[in-house]
This record gives sequence, C-alpha cells and structure tokens, in this order.
Amino acid sequence: MPSLSKAWRRISHSQPSPRTKAGSEESSNASIRSKHANKSTNTLDTASADSNSTTPPTSVSNPDLSAGASEATLTPRRPPMTANGTNRYSVLSSNGFPQARVSPLAPIITSISDGSATHQKVLLVRGQIGSLEALGDLHLSSSHPHRTYNGLVHIFSHQGSFPVYSVPVVESRFKALIHLQAGRNTLRFEFEKARSSHGVLPGEHVSWLNLNYIPLNASPPLHLAILVAADSEEKFDAPPHRVAAEGNDLEVAKRKYRMAAYLWQAYTADQMQRNGFLSRCFRLEEEWQPSTLGGFEDPQPWRSEARIHVIRLKQTVAELRNPEYAQQNPNAKESGKLFEIAMQACKEHFKCVPNGQKQYVSAMFLDSHWDPNLNLLTGHAALGGGDGESLQLAIFGSHLLYSYPMCIQHVIPAFNDCTPTDTRYVCNDCGDCGSSWEAANVGIGAHMHEVGHLFGLPHRPSGVMMRDYVKLNRTFTVGEPFSTRTRSPGKKFLPREEECAWSRLDCLRFRYHPCFRHTTDRYTPVEGGIQVWGIADEVTATSDAGIAWVEIYADDDEMCYAWKEYLPRRPMQGSESPRSDQCPRTVRLVEAELREHLKQQLPANKKKFSKIRLQICSTTNVQLTIDDLGKLTDKSSLVKIPNGQKAYRSGKLGLGAMEGSKPQELVLESAYLKVKEKDILGNEVVKAKVVRSVRVYHGLALDGIEFCHEDGTSQLFGSRGGKPGGDEFVLDTRIGETIAGFYVRAGAWIDAIQIITTMTGRKSPIYGNPTGGSGHTLIPPNGYRVMGIAGSCGQWVDSFQLIIGR
Repeated sequence: MPSLSKAWRRISHSQPSPRTKAGSEESSNASIRSKHANKSTNTLDTASADSNSTTPPTSVSNPDLSAGASEATLTPRRPPMTANGTNRYSVLSSNGFPQARVSPLAPIITSISDGSATHQKVLLVRGQIGSLEALGDLHLSSSHPHRTYNGLVHIFSHQGSFPVYSVPVVESRFKALIHLQAGRNTLRFEFEKARSSHGVLPGEHVSWLNLNYIPLNASPPLHLAILVAADSEEKFDAPPHRVAAEGNDLEVAKRKYRMAAYLWQAYTADQMQRNGFLSRCFRLEEEWQPSTLGGFEDPQPWRSEARIHVIRLKQTVAELRNPEYAQQNPNAKESGKLFEIAMQACKEHFKCVPNGQKQYVSAMFLDSHWDPNLNLLTGHAALGGGDGESLQLAIFGSHLLYSYPMCIQHVIPAFNDCTPTDTRYVCNDCGDCGSSWEAANVGIGAHMHEVGHLFGLPHRPSGVMMRDYVKLNRTFTVGEPFSTRTRSPGKKFLPREEECAWSRLDCLRFRYHPCFRHTTDRYTPVEGGIQVWGIADEVTATSDAGIAWVEIYADDDEMCYAWKEYLPRRPMQGSESPRSDQCPRTVRLVEAELREHLKQQLPANKKKFSKIRLQICSTTNVQLTIDDLGKLTDKSSLVKIPNGQKAYRSGKLGLGAMEGSKPQELVLESAYLKVKEKDILGNEVVKAKVVRSVRVYHGLALDGIEFCHEDGTSQLFGSRGGKPGGDEFVLDTRIGETIAGFYVRAGAWIDAIQIITTMTGRKSPIYGNPTGGSGHTLIPPNGYRVMGIAGSCGQWVDSFQLIIGR
C-alpha cells in the first residue's frame, strides 16, 4: 500500500498550475471533486503506485489521500461566492465577514481565532475536522477521537490573490501555510472527504477565517544575503534528479532561501503565540518583485516579498573551499575564517558604521561543496554572532539547499520526501541527513539556530538552540515519514508536545528584542541600564525600564535550567501580550530562595554547585551579569561609616583592569559629620555638613570628582586631570538640594558622568564622552541615600560604585 510520503513525493517537483479563467473554474473544481468521490480503492491504489520508488518503509499509509494529493494541489481557483450559490453554508458575522460553519465536517482552525491580527505574510495554521468543543484540540496528545476523517482541505486566499492549493487531512487533523495580503483577509477552507460514497456537492463542508495582516514597520528588518565567490559558476550542490527537475542556479537558490526564511518567520510567530506573546515575530526586508511564493504562476504576478541581496566576494571559489577554512575539518587552522570573510563583505555591502543603525543579516555561501574524495564539506560554516556595534550576522552553507521547498505548495511534500541521500553528489551533514526530508530539517533548522545566535540567544538544554531542529518538520506536517536518523517507522500523527520548540527563555528574549518590536508597543528608551545593590542578606536589582526576568546559573555552566519571570499576568488567556511598562522596576533577590529553586530544576548530575551566577534582563533587551551572587552580600560589600553606621556598595561599573589602577573609596563627610554654626541670633546650632557643589574633571573620560562643602573643605575621588579646573555644578542648598544619584556611561572604563539631584528633573550636563560605553542610572532604592562613591583609578577612573545607606 503506498505511503503518504510517496504521494507527496510525486508532486514535490511539480509546478503549481497557472490560474484558469473565471468562467471555467467552477466546472473544473466540480469535476475534480467528482473524480475523487467516485474512485474505488483499487483505482486509487493504482493511480498512486510508484513501482520504481526506493522510499524507505513508513507506517503512514492512506491510499485515498495519496491518490488525491497530486491532482488536488493543482486545483484551479474557485470564483467568489454568490448570494444564490454556496453561501447557504455560511452566515455573516457582526463585521460583515462570512464566519459561521453549518456542516459538522467543515474545517475548524484551532491555532488562531477569527478576526485576529497577525504580522507575517505567511502564517502557519492548525485545524481539524470535528467540533472543538466536543473533541478538544486534536493536535494535543490527550485527544483521542472515536471517529476520524481523511481527505484534503482546499485553501482559497482572499479575493483570489494567491493560487488555490490543498493540504492533506490525516485522522481529522491538518496543518497549512496560508498567504496573506496587507489588510483584511477572508479565507475559505473546504474539506473534501476521502472515499466519499456519494457525489461531493460544491461547498458542502466549508468554513471561513477572517484575519487582519498588519505589516511591521517599527523594527529593524532581517536582511537575507547570498555570498557568491568572485569566479563562481553560481551553482549549488544537488543530486542529478534534482538538477533535472528544478535546476540548481542562483535563481533557484533565491527561491529556496526566500521560502526557508518565511518558514523561520512562520515558525517563530507560532512559537511566540504558544508562549503568550500573540503572533509576535521579526520582519524580513521586502521589496516589490516578481513573486515566487506561489510557485511558477502564469502569468507571474508581482508581490512584496523578501529581498535577497547577492554579494560578490573578493575571494575565489578555491579560497572559500580551502580545507583549512572548513568548520567540519577537525584539523582546520582557520575554522573561523569564513565568518570573517562574510562579516567584512556584509559590512561593506550594508554600509555599517559604528554607532549607526545596527544591521541584522542572515547570509548563505552559494559555493559550499561536498568533496567525496576528501570526505569533507568545504565552503561552509554554521556560525552566528556579531561585532556588538554595527552588525549581527548568521552564516550557513548551501550544501542542503537542494532539499528546501521553493514555494508554499512544496513545503509539505518537501518534509515528506524520503529520497535517500546520495553522498556521491551531496553531503549527509553530521549523519542526520539520510533522506531528503531530514536534509531539509537540518538545513532550514540549523540556519535558524544561527539566526537565533544573531538575535543574541545562547545555547539551551533543549529546543532550537540545542539540536532539536532535526524535528522541525513536525511543526508543518501532521505526521512523519520513516527516519533514517533514528531508524524509526513513520507515524500518522505526532502531538504538539513532540515538536521542536524555541525554549521559553528564547521567547522571552525575542519579546523584548528590537527586531520583534510592534507598532503598538510603548516607547522604551535605548538606555535601560540595570543596577544591583547588595543590602544585608539580599540583593536588590533596579532598572527604570523594568526587569522582565532573571536567569539563574550554577557555577560557570553555560546552560540555564532555572529562571524567575516578572512579567505581568494577562487578564485572560490570549487577551494581549504582556506590557513591558508593567514589569517591576525593583526586585528582591534572596540567595537562599534562588539556590533552592535552582536545585529543583537542575538535572541529577548537576545538583552540586558552589556559586550562583545571575543574568538580569530588562525590558530594553539589556542584560547585567552577576558572576557570584554571594559576593554582593558578604562582608566585602559592607562599608563602615566613621559614625558606626553600616553602608553598602552597589554593583561595579567598568572593568577596573587598567594598568596601574588602584582602588579608591570616598565616604562623604556630609553623610555623617555634624558641624557647629551660629544662627542669625547668635545661638550655636549643630547641623549636618553640606555639599555646596560638585566639580568634575574630565576629557573624553572621567578623571575625577571633587565634592566641595560650604565650609570650604573638599573631598576628591580620582585625580584632577583632563580639562584644567574641571567643570563645576552648583547645588541650591537654600532649599535643601542634595545629590540623589548619578547617570554614568561606562564600558571598560568610565566614559562620562552626570549628577542627578533631589530636585525633580534637575541634572547636570554630561561630563566626558556622552556617547561612550552604555548608560546606567545609579539611584539608591527607596529608603536609602548616597553616602559616598568607590571604585578604582589609573590614568583615569576605570570603575565606579555607589556607597548607599539609610
């Protein structure tokens, strides 16, 4: 009996049919339905058999579905519904859109509600045949329907803006990618049951879905680039049968790469929705161009689709394929060279400049090549990162590009193509690509993994940022074919719990990443520094932007197994994405509580650890790392004031690693000293010593700070270098104005400083280099005040801390 994967293989390289004229569409659709409905089982088996197939065995077998798959994908577009036609199977919702189902077998979309807004052109939806209320979500492992249906769901886009295509229904479940155009979209889903014993009426099992596609324009885009060698033939590796069916030139590479990027976007939006962030996702740079998402349409329409930059490198093919550059060569001397080449080329092409708009680029080397003689993949590296200033980059090779789908209609066939990998022509990457569908998993998924690094994600214990992308296909298909990687038979259905996922921490980082910003998000300042204060036996973390979550690490472990979230709870499930302005600005971190929480989450072989490392994350995507939480609350953080009072040091800004740097500590005399003065009547009174002004010494960095008192004395932290005489900021002591805190710009050293006073809104100018380092606002938590400063100084001040007390 033929498998589901065989049927989809038959159409994996077929071209979507050109659109037919409106006058012939209805009769064409009716004839297709009639043909499927009246075929016997034997006829269907004969029609779908492939005697020459070398497909590995699979447990997925549905002859009716297999027979109809190939032809139904070519279904012409149905004309708009008329008032006297099949509208009897739907009613209008309150907004005037078709909405309600009448037939019990009409498709139900379970992954998104009617009338929702989405922000990506290609949307992944899940659905089922049968009542959601009665059966529950059939895509969960807990659902076991008594009766299931197989067949096809035909998808009709808004106003015929995209070719009609079909997806299989397996045991009443289906998944589909739908194409949206900007604005309001009304989509039609029509179920055609397999083995129907009677003629199928047009529009018998129909449902509608209304969506609003709102393109993003408030975030920097992800650019897509193909890197081509100076003397490249502009071909990528592919087995002969693929070359004959599709080609392997630059234009085909662009089609496949573009489709892969839309799969990344659809997958990420779906994962964000599952984590309670609606359909939040990154955006792709798009341009108006001949469309490829709909396949080979005739005539070819123009649409706004992802732009592919073709960047010609200075290096030749031979240079790129140097075994010393090959990442998978264990003896390579320059395994990071390809990343350097890509970084330089992309900086020049995208005109990246320091302190300018940071660019986000995903690049692919077209000239990657599998050398069977050397048993080595050359011209390829899977890396992601950036320079921290102007460019974030992910790179990958084209060695698995042959297995990618070229258009939306090819996605399900690509993830069901069991054609064995022929290592005479193409690479079996890491032994995980024994068949075409597994190669597509690794190619699309591993490149997405590097895009995760581009967005600042570290490795995780599981999910995309480990190696779970070998299961990427499960998100887009109901079942799975035979796997050469695990030697496991195919399955008709795999529940949502067994799919690949972005981890919860990845989704949290995406939520507050600038590339995932939505037009409805509140404005957040670029400077969202985090400060930590070791007070008694706990640490207080503060941030004006709000603290979203804290990651907890054991010792120097790279993997994070435990974290605490501070996101506000939504009023009801699915109502809105948590607002960043509702995150707390101050959180308490008690070491004993964090240790216990970490122990509960760690695997058995990592239960023993000595120190706790924290990474505190704000809503502006700023992270602060505390290497050892215990040191912030031990005796070394205590400062004894001469009057016996206890004070505490804040977290350190700057590295304090300058040659000749020496620690310094200054406790303000105004914090504890009392002076005797005579009032206007000649009576002797005791009052606190008062700081009259602050003098700042600086050039393009902070050299020193001098606190000048009303009695003519002063205290100096650092030196009097830089601008002769420094700059003086005078306080209005008549109304009791004092120092409330500082705004500090710091990196490796202290670049600049600004004094913040207790008078609302009053600040000094920024002294030093106002654009150096990153910004941090140092204001003590409620109930505490500035009692001094500490740090270190070499040629200039290279570290800075506040001393605070009651």
